Amino acid sequence: MNPTLTVLRAIRGGVFTRADARACGYSDPDIDSFLSTGGWRRVRPGRYAVFRDLTLVTDETLHVRRTFQLLRESSGRTASHQSAAALHGLPLWGLDLTKVHLTLAEVPEVLRGRGCRADDDVVRHVRNPLGPGVISWNGLRVTSPPRAVVEVAATCPSAPAQAVADASLYSGLTTPSALRKAADHLPEGLDQARTIITRATPESASVAESRLRLILAEAGLPTPSPAPPPGVDADQLACSLWFPDERTVVEFEPHRPYWTDSPDDGSPALAAYLAEAADRAFGVPRPGQLAEPSPAASCWIAWSDLDDPATVAHRIRATFAQAHRSTTVRPFPRGRRRPRAPNPR
Repeated sequence: MNPTLTVLRAIRGGVFTRADARACGYSDPDIDSFLSTGGWRRVRPGRYAVFRDLTLVTDETLHVRRTFQLLRESSGRTASHQSAAALHGLPLWGLDLTKVHLTLAEVPEVLRGRGCRADDDVVRHVRNPLGPGVISWNGLRVTSPPRAVVEVAATCPSAPAQAVADASLYSGLTTPSALRKAADHLPEGLDQARTIITRATPESASVAESRLRLILAEAGLPTPSPAPPPGVDADQLACSLWFPDERTVVEFEPHRPYWTDSPDDGSPALAAYLAEAADRAFGVPRPGQLAEPSPAASCWIAWSDLDDPATVAHRIRATFAQAHRSTTVRPFPRGRRRPRAPNPR
């Protein structure tokens, strides 16, 4: 299910219509196929639900539904920050979803002199003018993907903010230049946002990978190669990092993968994998490119390990050292004499 229909389904409590599916890019034959195979279930005439999520209600679902409700109540509200990121289908791991974030041109009359205590689950950001990057989403106002990403980067913890930024690039919702332009209009948190968007990469394919790459950067460890490790299987492309200079592979649990609209055969990682597989099959490197060294060591990082960045960094450093010891050529000291064998008597 694509992210647009996922958001509409969450707003409607897990149910969507055939018109919703058509508006999100599904053709009638595709819809009929999902219904006939049981992936989607007809709950009443013209109303469908995803079978595996029919009764599932998460914090993300409740947050999206509350955001939608508040936007429908007043045309002067604009969803922003993590609430806008939720409507764009970006990952919400680690973000505070107990409050809906709205941007307004001015404080409503009923709230003047009372701060934001009228609704404990709403954070109102007052900006007059609202600034660039406000778009229409299903007839409602929401900040654009680049602006939502930099707002999250400026106000939220670094790990979840990095996941949002990486996912926006991976999915094609925005570009590095668009993020930099959006950051220039931030009223606060500019330095923090620039740090996040500078580290953002479209090569990260899951929340787990974004967290791991952030740990590597903060620990001063090398940046992994964009190419896959030599000999890796195609289904392992999204859960391994390759360090050719250290001859080390770091494997991890690909928890909470990102979505993308690009076809599978257009993935740079898959293209690199196919090229590397061809090299192994024919035994010759590609013209103009040196063959990369084979891995000498590897380590496994589980999702739960990422809660302890210091330990993860230590394990990766230890693996680098192990690979170095196994591949280092130790010269024989010239001043050292070879011991003589004892004379037989």
